Amino acid sequence: MIGKDNIVVRYDPILLNDNYTLEYHIKSFEKICELLDGYISKVLISFIDDYKNVRNNYKVLRYKKFTESDYEKIGMSFSKIADKHNMVIHTCSEEKNLVEYGFIKDDCMSKELALKLTGKKYRKWQGRNNKYCNCVEMADIGVYNSCKHFCKYCYANFDEKSVLENYSKHNPKSSLLIGELEKDDIIKVRKNN
Repeated sequence: MIGKDNIVVRYDPILLNDNYTLEYHIKSFEKICELLDGYISKVLISFIDDYKNVRNNYKVLRYKKFTESDYEKIGMSFSKIADKHNMVIHTCSEEKNLVEYGFIKDDCMSKELALKLTGKKYRKWQGRNNKYCNCVEMADIGVYNSCKHFCKYCYANFDEKSVLENYSKHNPKSSLLIGELEKDDIIKVRKNN
């Protein structure tokens, strides 16, 4: 219904430690591509980011710094796998974008893609303009500290006590992710520029 060119699968974050080795990532990427062969044409990858939560969880994650050899092995292996399954690999907001291995450096949410998906063009649609990312600024639909997966590399979960508290307030029949509308809540319509 959506079309395989409008679906992007993310394989991230790629981090290396004793459990998540290069071989692990290559095998996992191969499995994902096999399962999705014919259903998608684009995979977006990224490497672990230096979020505060990542640094705070270093003792659990025990991640290792990538070497040039690591990037080369990922680049060559992932490119071969993606090619075999008629897919392209994109990187966004990465210092190491692996274009030398056939990866495409592209914004994961470019102005052109946002226009294609929404049919709307906003006068002030601007990129985030950080050092490596020029994606269209957008509103996240989630809430910080609300996911019970407790991934130690996630930027959005940094307080497990808050996660449990927020989760206890979840009502699947509510229009809100956390809690319910109260009498004194104020609803504001977000204006698009």
